[in-house]
Amino acid sequence: MTHLSVIVITKNEGKNIRPCLESIRWASEIVLVDAGSTDTTVNEAKEFTDKIFVRPWDGFGRAKNFALQQCSHEWVLWIDADERVTPHLEAELRNALSNDDPQITAFDMPRKANFLGKWIMHCGWYPGRVTRLFRRSKCRFSERPVHESLEVEGRVGSLKSDILHYTDPNLFHYFEKFNRYTSLAAEELQEGGRTFRLLQLVINPAWVFFRMYVLKRGFLDGVQGFILCVLSSCYVFTKYAKHWELSSLEYEVMHDNRRKK
Repeated sequence: MTHLSVIVITKNEGKNIRPCLESIRWASEIVLVDAGSTDTTVNEAKEFTDKIFVRPWDGFGRAKNFALQQCSHEWVLWIDADERVTPHLEAELRNALSNDDPQITAFDMPRKANFLGKWIMHCGWYPGRVTRLFRRSKCRFSERPVHESLEVEGRVGSLKSDILHYTDPNLFHYFEKFNRYTSLAAEELQEGGRTFRLLQLVINPAWVFFRMYVLKRGFLDGVQGFILCVLSSCYVFTKYAKHWELSSLEYEVMHDNRRKK
């Protein structure tokens, strides 16, 4: 089998890191980049790899590109600490690596998410295909503040087995991420030169709920599905509200500077 490097980015993932690394310990190499965890993350990871790098946080994309530079092998699997590779997916990954088709640069796979203890099969979340296995020489990560993506040069193949994502075990965990991610998303809008519009604040959240709950049949996911759709709508509302706040602050600063001149 062709050798495989796995990259994992962590910060305070003590509750997740062991089952995550257990699921990929068969790989040739695990590269873990930690953003200064204060829990047991790094100590637990030492059981699985000696390639652990602790560095200041400078964004998801930069951290993952740094991890790529530390890899020894051409084929790389990217996995988050709250994700797991199942035995079925492991078999497919091994097969893809053994075949090593020169025409294929990367592979995507379906991701199944567990939200508040339930596997979400609707809401537009499943199969939610993600590109995770790729050739290091042909790919890199974008360096957007939030929701960075893998930029692939070449053809992407598809695998059938799910990667499992234990996204939010409880609402406390969800809201811990909520404030940080909405702020990053608002900053990205502002830095991209996007103009705030009131209609975005009014229409976009309502559309997100309608699309997820009705069009994507989120109602079939029970109470968790309803909560997810409502929270996703709130996420969009908060993102645009923070964009308005940033735009207002920028306008006030510009106005004050003009008055001082």
